[in-house]
Formats: sequence, C-alpha cells, structure tokens
Amino acid sequence: MSKPELVALEDDPRFPSGPWTGFFLQKLVPGRHLMELHLMFQQGTISGEGRDWVGHFTVRGRYEVADGRCRFHKRYHGKHDVFYQGFNEGRGIWGTWEIDLPDHFYQKGGFHIWPEGMANPTDDQLAEEAEPPLHVDDLQEVREHVPVGGKNR
Repeated sequence: MSKPELVALEDDPRFPSGPWTGFFLQKLVPGRHLMELHLMFQQGTISGEGRDWVGHFTVRGRYEVADGRCRFHKRYHGKHDVFYQGFNEGRGIWGTWEIDLPDHFYQKGGFHIWPEGMANPTDDQLAEEAEPPLHVDDLQEVREHVPVGGKNR
C-alpha cells in the first residue's frame, strides 16, 4: 500500500492557512456581522470551517494566486448556502456574497475577511502625524486698543 501524498500549504503570503476573522454586511440586519474562520489554502483550493451569528458553517472553494480572485461557498449546517466571490490584494479577501433560495428569496451584501494577527484593514488609521502645539512662551503678545462701545479712533 502506498502512502498518501501530502499536499503543501500555499506559500503566497496573501493566503496563509490558519485562523481568519472578519465580517459580512446584510441589508436586512444592519451593521457588521462578525465571523470567525479557520481556513486552509492548498494548490488553488480553499477549505475550512467557521461560525457567525447564523451558526456553524463549512467553507469550500477556489482561489487564484495570479490575480487574487477567490470564490467559495459557505454552507451552514442544516441550513442554507451562501456564495462568496472577491479578491485578495494583500489586505485580506473582500467582495460580495449572495443567497439565492427557492421561493424567490434573494439577498446580496459585502464582506471582508483577513488573517488573525493582521491589523483590521478596515479601521481608519492615521497616515500623518500632527506638529506639536505651540507653547504659550512662543506666542508673541498682540495688543490692540479698542474703546468700549465703539469704533477704533
């Protein structure tokens, strides 16, 4: 009997296997809905599992190292599937999700996930530093005589 061949994990730094975090946006329930995921990237295949407020789910799909394109399904245990498509340009995977169920139930929204340990790429961060304020000693005194109740003479 031969031993099964081990498939190496992806070595592109945009696709590290391990814990990921992020959120999805849903029009019917406003706000960022947090997700916890554990993803594996191997030879163009994404697999893993996770959880969010809807429940536990599995992830299966594909990614392209050449252009960062990603497509995957999130299957909730005993519930529905959600189709995700997006891109990874080095700040996690962002894009859109869709639910298309029988009985004309259709929803679409946005998402962004990234590897744990990476700073949240959606937080506003300062790009510059401000100069420190002047000290009172550095100000020059300016006096102007203005008579009470009227105009300068």
